[in-house]
Amino acid sequence: MLSRSRPTLENAIKRAIVATGMSVNAVALKSGVSQPILQRFLAGKRGITLHTADRLCAYLKLELTTIGGEY
Repeated sequence: MLSRSRPTLENAIKRAIVATGMSVNAVALKSGVSQPILQRFLAGKRGITLHTADRLCAYLKLELTTIGGEY
Protein backbone atom coordinates (compact mmCIF):
# COMPACT_ATOMS: atom_id res chain seq x y z
CA MET A 1 0.00 0.00 0.00
CA LEU A 2 1.27 3.49 -0.85
CA SER A 3 1.87 5.99 1.92
CA ARG A 4 -0.35 9.07 1.72
CA SER A 5 1.41 11.00 4.51
CA ARG A 6 3.83 12.87 2.22
CA PRO A 7 4.74 12.78 -1.43
CA THR A 8 7.91 10.83 -2.15
CA LEU A 9 9.77 9.99 -5.32
CA GLU A 10 9.29 6.31 -4.56
CA ASN A 11 5.50 6.67 -4.32
CA ALA A 12 5.29 8.84 -7.45
CA ILE A 13 7.27 6.26 -9.43
CA LYS A 14 5.18 3.38 -8.05
CA ARG A 15 1.95 5.14 -9.06
CA ALA A 16 3.32 5.96 -12.51
CA ILE A 17 4.41 2.35 -13.09
CA VAL A 18 0.98 1.07 -12.08
CA ALA A 19 -0.64 3.63 -14.42
CA THR A 20 1.38 2.27 -17.37
CA GLY A 21 -0.07 -1.21 -16.87
CA MET A 22 3.45 -2.56 -17.41
CA SER A 23 5.57 -4.68 -15.12
CA VAL A 24 8.44 -3.19 -13.13
CA ASN A 25 10.80 -5.29 -15.25
CA ALA A 26 9.39 -3.84 -18.48
CA VAL A 27 9.67 -0.28 -17.18
CA ALA A 28 13.26 -0.92 -16.11
CA LEU A 29 14.14 -2.28 -19.53
CA LYS A 30 12.42 0.48 -21.51
CA SER A 31 13.77 3.28 -19.30
CA GLY A 32 17.33 1.97 -19.34
CA VAL A 33 17.42 1.47 -15.57
CA SER A 34 18.85 -1.69 -14.02
CA GLN A 35 15.98 -3.98 -13.01
CA PRO A 36 17.61 -5.02 -9.68
CA ILE A 37 18.21 -1.37 -8.76
CA LEU A 38 14.60 -0.44 -9.56
CA GLN A 39 13.23 -3.44 -7.64
CA ARG A 40 15.31 -2.64 -4.54
CA PHE A 41 14.37 1.06 -4.72
CA LEU A 42 10.66 0.29 -4.93
CA ALA A 43 11.01 -2.16 -2.02
CA GLY A 44 12.59 0.60 0.08
CA LYS A 45 15.89 -1.24 0.33
CA ARG A 46 18.07 1.36 -1.41
CA GLY A 47 18.07 4.84 -2.85
CA ILE A 48 18.74 5.80 -6.44
CA THR A 49 21.03 8.35 -8.01
CA LEU A 50 19.70 11.55 -9.50
CA HIS A 51 20.71 10.21 -12.92
CA THR A 52 18.59 7.08 -12.40
CA ALA A 53 15.67 9.14 -11.07
CA ASP A 54 15.93 11.40 -14.12
CA ARG A 55 15.81 8.42 -16.50
CA LEU A 56 12.75 6.97 -14.76
CA CYS A 57 10.97 10.32 -14.62
CA ALA A 58 11.68 10.99 -18.29
CA TYR A 59 10.30 7.59 -19.32
CA LEU A 60 7.28 7.82 -17.01
CA LYS A 61 6.62 11.47 -17.98
CA LEU A 62 7.13 12.75 -14.44
CA GLU A 63 8.76 16.09 -13.70
CA LEU A 64 11.66 15.96 -11.27
CA THR A 65 11.93 19.26 -9.40
CA THR A 66 13.43 20.58 -6.19
CA ILE A 67 11.46 22.17 -3.39
CA GLY A 68 12.69 25.07 -1.33
CA GLY A 69 15.92 26.00 -2.98
CA GLU A 70 18.44 25.92 -5.74
CA TYR A 71 21.09 23.24 -6.15
